[in-house]
Amino acid sequence: MALKASQINDETKWQDLTEGLQIYEPATSKTFETGEWRTQTPVFDEEKCKQCLLCVPYCPDSCIPVVDGKRRAFDLMHCKGCGICVKACPFDAISMKPGK
Repeated sequence: MALKASQINDETKWQDLTEGLQIYEPATSKTFETGEWRTQTPVFDEEKCKQCLLCVPYCPDSCIPVVDGKRRAFDLMHCKGCGICVKACPFDAISMKPGK
């Protein structure tokens, strides 16, 4: 039987997990705070940012929020620190620092 994301917790036995830990329900990505996997953290320099928003579509985890047409600070609860945004930014407004 497939478990819902809300049914998986510290008490769940490994025998009850689905193969490959697959989740068979939609819209659960915001439920799982995967930012704890990060070994490097992106740093946003507002002074250098030109609000071109080129970094936004490159983020594989949608961790760069845009509010009222302006780029905001990273969603670090879901950012895995891949650094793709650093490569996408033509103005060097994003850098990476070690750690969480």
